[in-house]
Parts: sequence; structure tokens; C-alpha cells
Amino acid sequence: QVQLVESGGGLVQTGGSLRLSCAASGRTFSNYAIGWFRQAPGKEREFVSAITWTGGISYYTDSVKGRFTISRDNSKNTVYLQMNSLKPEDTAVYYCAADGRPRQLPLKTDTSRYDYWGQGTQVTVSS
Repeated sequence: QVQLVESGGGLVQTGGSLRLSCAASGRTFSNYAIGWFRQAPGKEREFVSAITWTGGISYYTDSVKGRFTISRDNSKNTVYLQMNSLKPEDTAVYYCAADGRPRQLPLKTDTSRYDYWGQGTQVTVSS
């Protein structure tokens, strides 16, 4: 089992920044890829970004490329999502998730490929 807890969400104006954190406990965190997803009201949960177990490879959905940066600190069992130049369309509940199979490539973008999920953190961007 892997337990994930997100934090860092909040209310920010257009153009502002937030840094989300995903703290993990349980299985050896450094063996698993981590993804960030988001879900806006009335919409399906969508992929945002993912990072490999070492942090050496990352992937982003097109709408956040150049604005969001994913990183991880395995010594702290934490993955981060730095979000800059935020837009109202970034408003959503953000979730982190762990791929339950160790050291898997390629990085997954489908929610069904992730086995463990956090409870989510709300990000609201005002116009």
C-alpha cells in the first residue's frame, strides 16, 4: 500500500503561482512513478503531469507545458508540482497518484493505470 496526501492548493489570481506537494508513505516511494491529475466540476479527471521513480523523465499535457514543473525528492518521499502563470481554466481539484508497479515505463496518462490516489487539493484561479 502507498498512502498519498496532497497539500498546497488555494485561491490565486490569474498569473499567480502555487506549489502542490504530494507526500507519500508506505511502500518504497522511490520505486514508483507518480502522476498528477485534475478534475474540474462537471468534467472527467484528466492527466496533468507524471515523473519517473528517479525523477529523470517527466511528461506534461500540452495545456500546462512551459507553465508547470513536476519534481520529486525521494529523501522526503514527496513529489511537487510547481504551477506558474495560472489561468482560470486551471481551476480544479488536483490529485496525485502512484503507479502500483515499480519502475514502469512509459509514464502513464490514463487514470486506470494508477493504483493509489490521494484525497485531492483544491486549486482556484480567479480572473
